[in-house]
Amino acid sequence: MRSDVDIGPCDVGLGVFAARDLAPGETILTFRGPRVEWDDPIHGSPLGANLLQTGRRTYIMPSPPAVLVNHSCDPNAGLVRNRTLVALTPIPRGKEIRFDYSTTMDDGLWSLECRCGSPLCRGLVTDFHQLPVEVKERYLSLGVVQGFIARRCLGRPFAPGFPLPFTSVRSPISSSGSAGSSV
Repeated sequence: MRSDVDIGPCDVGLGVFAARDLAPGETILTFRGPRVEWDDPIHGSPLGANLLQTGRRTYIMPSPPAVLVNHSCDPNAGLVRNRTLVALTPIPRGKEIRFDYSTTMDDGLWSLECRCGSPLCRGLVTDFHQLPVEVKERYLSLGVVQGFIARRCLGRPFAPGFPLPFTSVRSPISSSGSAGSSV
């Protein structure tokens, strides 16, 4: 089986890199791992920092290489269908693949000092509901917000113009193929 990713050193430890050129909308990898419930003691351990929230009270413990995908406040990838990482922008071979962890978190239990190095760095990675309105709108329009979070956001207003009809949330990349890199 051919892998589209490599694991290697990066500025925050280890990271996941494109093993070939990836086009916007291309599937990169799928997050897999054992299911973890809200009240599992792992939340209080160092391993708890690696959990991926997949539902209001459910998580998975991602296995490699997914567990090594790092955060960026200006991501080149995003999660669709709760576990599928897709390219949001063209990702050249050798470039680190990163997604915004805030698009997957909404439990109030977790935050992370951000060291992504992006000019758009927010300094702190927090739950989705704490993101600036324009960032939330962009991620929702790209379809890269966990389903349980998107349903909650689209079911009640949190900014002028919301709620959007759920059907208006587009697939990760528009038909023109442009997603832009600014988030």
